[in-house]
Amino acid sequence: MTSQQTPAPARRPIRELPDELISQIAAGEVVERPASVVRELVDNAIDAGAQSITLRLMGGGTRLISVEDDGGGIAPDELATALKRHATSKIGNLDDLESVMTMGFRGEALAAIHSVSELTLLSRMDGQATAFALDGRTGEIRPAARAVGTTVEVKELFFSTPARRKFLKSDSTELAHCIEAVRRHALARPDVGFAIWHEGKLVEQWRVHPGASGLEQRLADVLGEDFVAQSIPVAYNAGPLKVIGRAGLPDAARSRPDHQFAYVNGRFVRDKVVMHGARSAYEDVLHGHKQPAYALFMQIDPTLVDVNVHPTKIEVRFRDSRAVHQAVRHALENALAAPRAHLLTDAPNDADSAFDLKASAPKALPESASWQQGGMAFERSGPSTFSAPSYKPADFVRPRVDGEQAMADLKALWNPPGRGEALTAQEARPVDWPVPFANGDPSLAGASAYKGVDTPPPLPEGDWPLGRAIAQLHGVYILAENKQGLVVVDMHAAHERIVYERLKNQLNAAGSEGPRIASQPLLIPATFAANPTEVATAEACAEALAQLGLEIFPLSAKTLAVRAVPTSLAQGDAVELARSVLAELAQHDASTVVQRAQNEILATMACHGAVRANRRLTLDEMNGLLRQMEETERSDQCNHGRPTWRQMGMRDLDALFLRGR
Repeated sequence: MTSQQTPAPARRPIRELPDELISQIAAGEVVERPASVVRELVDNAIDAGAQSITLRLMGGGTRLISVEDDGGGIAPDELATALKRHATSKIGNLDDLESVMTMGFRGEALAAIHSVSELTLLSRMDGQATAFALDGRTGEIRPAARAVGTTVEVKELFFSTPARRKFLKSDSTELAHCIEAVRRHALARPDVGFAIWHEGKLVEQWRVHPGASGLEQRLADVLGEDFVAQSIPVAYNAGPLKVIGRAGLPDAARSRPDHQFAYVNGRFVRDKVVMHGARSAYEDVLHGHKQPAYALFMQIDPTLVDVNVHPTKIEVRFRDSRAVHQAVRHALENALAAPRAHLLTDAPNDADSAFDLKASAPKALPESASWQQGGMAFERSGPSTFSAPSYKPADFVRPRVDGEQAMADLKALWNPPGRGEALTAQEARPVDWPVPFANGDPSLAGASAYKGVDTPPPLPEGDWPLGRAIAQLHGVYILAENKQGLVVVDMHAAHERIVYERLKNQLNAAGSEGPRIASQPLLIPATFAANPTEVATAEACAEALAQLGLEIFPLSAKTLAVRAVPTSLAQGDAVELARSVLAELAQHDASTVVQRAQNEILATMACHGAVRANRRLTLDEMNGLLRQMEETERSDQCNHGRPTWRQMGMRDLDALFLRGR
């Protein structure tokens, strides 16, 4: 029995494609759905200097897309040229392409849209007696009535390619995508008014608000008042790169990344470098898999970014991606670092409250210059002010029975540069490191010292942002009274963040090279087959791997060997660990990976060293913890992203008891 052979295909000659087919192929990249047409036409309107843009839709954009603007218009003899492929006024040579500042520049959008729809172009320039309309099907140009500006009408999208039309969703879904496309433009251009009409009804409108707060007002109009209320301003300069905008508070994180807007020179982008930089800034303050909300506007020298990466222009490539990553990360970290408790001191009193807040001023502190209470030493720097308290280790915390072993394991992870063995417990201990109790009581082993680093500036009596402690609830929560009402503090979560930030500061001050995670050599190196990317990453990031306690060396062009792993992971799968670390190093900045690994260990240390639940604190201990929270960066969230305190205003309390009703 012989197998049947497939006949050879008939030879086809090589020939040039017709212009119409070329345009339709290009349209497949540029025009995916009605929202793609909207994006391109609004880009052109903005480049024309429009101050007002009106979008009219029918059938979700499948039957009609009309974009009207009041820009500079198009000359009558250029109307026909505008519909040709690669015809544009934005660039003229290679130098222009390498320093693009306009939204559009490729010169293919109108031609691509024209090839899959019925297009009409109507425009009038300043000084012309009348407007002129171009019929895309016949090429006829005729006089028409219109004010200065341009109108582009796109009817029956994909009528010439019915197969593409079958892939479109319902009218409501396509309308939502069109609105989102305009929304992205509206965020970046508060100086331009936008209106969206569908089937003759106004569905969205964003007006121009003149003044310095135009951007903030536009953010409130587009993203909602809640976004502005639950976000903080961002302003950061790093050489040729400037980052401004607003960053959502960790408490306002969302389950989906639908409120993440990043712009480069006014262009909305979806860039992995920017997104990872933003995510890195939120690592220490987000709970679980929540997604941060932010609107960031980056200004960068156009010669340092390549926008000619994708036909949709939503992707960019940076010449120095690491600098951009660090700028985005530091911009958000600086904004999130400041404790939000200080904002309470500027909040207005609730005039409608049924209570007299003036009667709730904190009581005066003892008059002596220094005193001890509850095993803690306090100092007075003046009337009615706290200085940073110093807590005695033995009397502050009673951790779990396994605390000594846990802390010993964690300390063994750190090994400074140039040292071949792990530090002893005494050498590794910072100034206020958790240490075993001196008298050898095993139940107090690993107790934490809580000591202020810097004395906070004195605050007038009654103006402490987190207020005056009044009670402790079930050994878990601290209740405090401030001008706004009641503050509830999770004492373990708050102290955990304080210890964590102090450990990070001490670690950063350890030296220019920074500490290394102590490693344990493997008796028999673990070898595995590696792909070219893993081999190249292992060779290029040898120093970063050493800081993480890993030694990975190439044995051949396709084989890697793991010779050492971190001490705490000696019993784990060395190959799986190596693969995961190499994969992350290949995608992200090496220093980011190292710092995250270090921070994870410090977070574990802080968790073991923080005050535990069911530990009874005195009022002075509680007040000392509140004062330290007010001076600690990121003290609003614990190391795991959970909130450390909550404010209940007088209005909230009155509502609970129906006062004033």
